[in-house]
Amino acid sequence: MDMSPDGFARLLREWRQKRRWSQLDLALTAGVSQRHISFLESARANPSRAMILQLGEALEVPLRTRNLWLTAAGFAPLYAARALDDPQMAQVMGAVRMMLGAHEPYPALALDRAWNVLIANRPFEALSALLGADIWERVGGPESGIERNLMRLFFHPQGIRSLVTNWAAVGPLLWQRATREAHELGGADMQAVLGELAPFQEPDVLWSAMDSALLPVVPFKLAVGEQRIALFAVIATFGTAQDVTTDELRIETLFPADAETEALFRQLPLPPVRPEYPPQ
Repeated sequence: MDMSPDGFARLLREWRQKRRWSQLDLALTAGVSQRHISFLESARANPSRAMILQLGEALEVPLRTRNLWLTAAGFAPLYAARALDDPQMAQVMGAVRMMLGAHEPYPALALDRAWNVLIANRPFEALSALLGADIWERVGGPESGIERNLMRLFFHPQGIRSLVTNWAAVGPLLWQRATREAHELGGADMQAVLGELAPFQEPDVLWSAMDSALLPVVPFKLAVGEQRIALFAVIATFGTAQDVTTDELRIETLFPADAETEALFRQLPLPPVRPEYPPQ
């Protein structure tokens, strides 16, 4: 963390440029003068705590990063990063479980900002079983053992890339989405996952999506033995999050993209409920 006198100034300038805003754009959105923005970015003026929060809201800076801004300017962090089993997270996690359960018989899961699977419903567990009993062990991170991470599932050499029949379209879109999120959210953990997986990727596949603009959504299509599966994802977030953990939660619901996949999940035997994290 940059604690130099101009630490906050650098962070503000980096995030404004990351959003591709001019100083005038930021000034108009935040309701302050362009001159004041200029003074803050050049460290000729020190921000108040309220100004830091105001600028963070205007730039839609993630709460974790707003804490870093506050610290860089000499203030205490404001936003807590509660564990999922914290009693104050009970209502949030209850809502997550309700959304995952209501989406059955189709897969749904809750992810953190590095695309680690935190909670999943039974159809997702059934889908995982179709992909191979040891699939998560094969793609686990170097320190996690059997950590369940969607980027590793798709991009690890032992993952499911060979099963994805439209990889030339799906692979680039997933990689670019993860790269964009890591950049826009300041996600060092996702950047670490990308750095781990990048050496295994082919640039011509990662940067050239085929025919992806011809469809309203691009499903990922799997061939598992004789079974053909086509799914597309819808992502939801908490719009009023005031906690770092909640701010970084993503609910990913998967929908069938064809009648064959819909029929599969309506008749697919569901496994016992996986022990939850956190437990109820």
